[in-house]
Amino acid sequence: MFLIVTKYLIPKGYHGLALFPFVFIKFSVDKENMVFLNHEKIHLRQQLELLIVPFFIWYFIEYFVRVAQYKNADLAYRNISFEREAYANESNLEFLKKRPFFSFFNYLFLEK
Repeated sequence: MFLIVTKYLIPKGYHGLALFPFVFIKFSVDKENMVFLNHEKIHLRQQLELLIVPFFIWYFIEYFVRVAQYKNADLAYRNISFEREAYANESNLEFLKKRPFFSFFNYLFLEK
């Protein structure tokens, strides 16, 4: 994982963006935030599992499906299966050591 601090690539309201093998962060202070970095590392693992480009295709398709479902962009974002997995496990710094392959599937059909 390579950390790059750039306030210009990160959309408003977000602190970071994972694009294998990079994690772009808006604020230098987040380099020390282990929970935040773990969240982004979970996304890097998801991207590897789906061979990067299919991950982003799936991510955006699921986002638009969730927007239609929830009629709310923030709620749609938070209910993308990849985000559900990352948010649910970001505080568990040991998660990636034991994470089953394709475990984001467990978060695909959960209701919020």
